[in-house]
Amino acid sequence: MTIVTRRVVVIATAIGPLSGRLLSPALADARDYEFQLMQSEVKKGDGVVVAVRLVDKRSGKAMPDAVIYAKRIDMAPDGMAAMAVPIEQMPSTEPGVYRFKADLTMQGRWQLSLAAKVQGETGTVESKLVLKVVP
Repeated sequence: MTIVTRRVVVIATAIGPLSGRLLSPALADARDYEFQLMQSEVKKGDGVVVAVRLVDKRSGKAMPDAVIYAKRIDMAPDGMAAMAVPIEQMPSTEPGVYRFKADLTMQGRWQLSLAAKVQGETGTVESKLVLKVVP
């Protein structure tokens, strides 16, 4: 291999990874998305449905088909994080809206914690949403 050929190989090796980053469109980050409560207040009872919307903060559009892999609801905002109840994900009724069912039999502030993957994006969207359960 000649010196010129070796230099071309070295330069191509150094520039190759950079060119992909410079020429590809900017990718979204998990921080570009957020869950939003559809209602900040619900009535206490068995089988209470809590709905959230996953939104792209840059465009305001709802994001369908996210994979929610962690969910928890507890009374952490009222100092009772140990007061957690089972939560079940339900089928969506509209794109970008995610529904959950839980027995919220105690009034007060409840925290819904979610972790999700948005299709085609890297990173995890994590949210802790506080809703009020009223009589």
